[in-house]
Amino acid sequence: MREVFQQSLREVQDRLVKIAELVEEAIENATSAFGNSDVAIAERVIDGVEEIETRAAELDQHAIDILARQQPVASDLRLVVGALRMSSSLERMADLAQHIAQLARYRYPESAIPKGLSKTFVRMAALDVEMAAKLVELLRTQEPSVIAEIRDLDDDLDELHAKVFEKVLSDKLADNPTGVVDATLASRYHERFGDHAVSVAKQMQFFLSGTVDLD
Repeated sequence: MREVFQQSLREVQDRLVKIAELVEEAIENATSAFGNSDVAIAERVIDGVEEIETRAAELDQHAIDILARQQPVASDLRLVVGALRMSSSLERMADLAQHIAQLARYRYPESAIPKGLSKTFVRMAALDVEMAAKLVELLRTQEPSVIAEIRDLDDDLDELHAKVFEKVLSDKLADNPTGVVDATLASRYHERFGDHAVSVAKQMQFFLSGTVDLD
């Protein structure tokens, strides 16, 4: 009976890793579509989010079944409860990747990135992709040092988000209201993606240590 329980817990981890891998693929493709005005890739991201949502719902049901049947304690309980929260954050990350892809589709064949912000969004995209990859690593290896790396990447992302707002509020983009809206939305999507990555990292920290740094 205990072996069945342990197998169920391993399945929780495996499912989390798989969802995180799909999120990594989604944000990589979404940012590529956004940066290159590639509507085909954008459509692929938009259509692919449904699989992530399905997998997240299946993971949630699996975790609820464990809680109902096994009544786990201590670290096992933290993993199961944390999995419910992490799957929710990963699903939100997929939604944000979809939003970025939708911006690319809406503006096709034009670029959704205003002149003067291309390098900033290239860097924001790279940070989001790296954070997604770090989440896969964290969920697979449960290595605590990766948590700090994700936080550091999010700090860098927040700085770029602030710079975008400084740019769109300046007079330089006054003659491009559509570009201002697109840049504001895209920057917010990138920034929220990072916030959810940190949320997943915090849940993993709680599972590993029983405590969480709220800063």
